[in-house]
Amino acid sequence: MDNFVGASADTFVSAAFLFPSDPLRTARPDPEFAPEVAAARGTGAAVALVDHDALLAGDAARAVGRVPRGSGPYWYRGWMMPVARYEQLEQALAARGCVLLTAAAPYARAHELPGWYAALEEASLTPRSVWCAAAPGEPPPAERLARLVAPLGPGSGIVKDYVKSRKHEWHEACFVPELTDGARLSTVVERFFALQEKTLAGGLVVRAYESFVAGGEARVWWLDGEALLVTAHPDTPERTPAPALADVRAAVATLGCRFVTTDLALHEDGRWRVVEVGDGQVSGLPRDTAGTASAADAMALYAALAAGGTTYTGGESDIGGGSGDGGGVGDGSGAGSVSAGSRPPSR
Repeated sequence: MDNFVGASADTFVSAAFLFPSDPLRTARPDPEFAPEVAAARGTGAAVALVDHDALLAGDAARAVGRVPRGSGPYWYRGWMMPVARYEQLEQALAARGCVLLTAAAPYARAHELPGWYAALEEASLTPRSVWCAAAPGEPPPAERLARLVAPLGPGSGIVKDYVKSRKHEWHEACFVPELTDGARLSTVVERFFALQEKTLAGGLVVRAYESFVAGGEARVWWLDGEALLVTAHPDTPERTPAPALADVRAAVATLGCRFVTTDLALHEDGRWRVVEVGDGQVSGLPRDTAGTASAADAMALYAALAAGGTTYTGGESDIGGGSGDGGGVGDGSGAGSVSAGSRPPSR
């Protein structure tokens, strides 16, 4: 990547990429992301590695120790992390003279439902939802739950936290047949908290249940307010619906987030509904039966992101040209087969 120390005003700097390192061989990328690392390098962009385990442990300075000083600006592509850890990542990179193209505030806005819900609800594009802050292991008592869900009225509901549901434990920890059934609601919520354990994100969300037609969800990837890619959802990689996007585009524009995803499903009444919004950096590409992301999808995504750098205006830029202690950009071969792991999931 070109250095831009002393660059004049209005200098465009192309994007580089941060990926998680292999937990056992930190000079190499996590093999789960090897196909995406290859796609990023295929655009000519620089790649650097962060230690995701160190980041989650609260040692952000060690986590970014292999990122060259003054390099970037960076898109992160990797495992999900709590908003507080992302803030620490941003700060640790800033201490090395590096910039994330998604700052902590827009990451939180796209990553957690309370951040994005108003923009989608105002456009009548997403199921009605209520939420409350809660700590891991501390589900709200029955009386508080009843007050929380009262605005949703009678009907079925979905239980989740600010980021994820447990839809694969549908009847046990996700679906509530009737929200006015306080005993059943409490049972599902308590089981959800028990299964989430310390990974509970933010608190409790209850959403009104809506029925969707068979055919899978579409994941739409947005960059600077425009849809750059429509893929299958990772849960249904064999199905790629073609949703209508005009109304969603307008709502996404109001979020003020550069890189986001929206998951859309077709309601039984024919409306396309946004069931989730996510920060694009931690959203997963669909994979084939061998567990490999589509090469065409990956190349299209990374080509657009590599071109989506930033312009420095009104003075000299200090991007690039740092000392680069702790390892160079692009350390690691990116080789190795994709393997399943126990890492925090991408969305």
